[in-house]
Amino acid sequence: MSIALSENQTEAVAQHVERLARQAKNASVALRTLSTQVKNDALLAIADALVANQPIIFEENARDLEAGKARGLGSALLDRLKLDAKRVQSMAEGCRQIAALPDPIGEIIKGETRPNGLRIQQVRVPLGVVGIIYESRPNVTVDAAALCLKSGNAVILRGGSEAIFSNTILAQIMTEAATKTGVIEYSIQMVETTDREATRHLVTQN
Repeated sequence: MSIALSENQTEAVAQHVERLARQAKNASVALRTLSTQVKNDALLAIADALVANQPIIFEENARDLEAGKARGLGSALLDRLKLDAKRVQSMAEGCRQIAALPDPIGEIIKGETRPNGLRIQQVRVPLGVVGIIYESRPNVTVDAAALCLKSGNAVILRGGSEAIFSNTILAQIMTEAATKTGVIEYSIQMVETTDREATRHLVTQN
């Protein structure tokens, strides 16, 4: 059952989402020209940071699991929500695999030279800002952010409310690790509210 928000709450949610969108837009300008080396270094740093920060990840994940049990979530949903050492290692390995992939940005898909000597090429470029709405699987937070970073896009993540604590700490860890390698702040952002109004505001940003 959804709870009606007051006018002030609705406005606060709208301002939160718009702030994320503006920050992501500004970050996307710098991300467009980020070198392959910096992006790969950031992904490897994120992988190491996830492994190093397992205690706090498990602590925040436990909050989600406790809340989920209190809400009556079934065992299958709780299992999807749960993070353990194996799953964190898997997320870290995913980041390393993405780092090892060829950089798609700048790839020439096709091209031709016109009779007048003009060269025309179709080249892969970043989209700019990507918004991703997904259900309560914390590993998607890392996978989605890593793919967006590799492809030079800023990302705004909106995970399921059941995983709010897990998703928030994962986004924080990724941001801290990435910025230390030269990635601009706000390249990876999480909608840190469970209000459903946030989704509506996110999909109407231009």
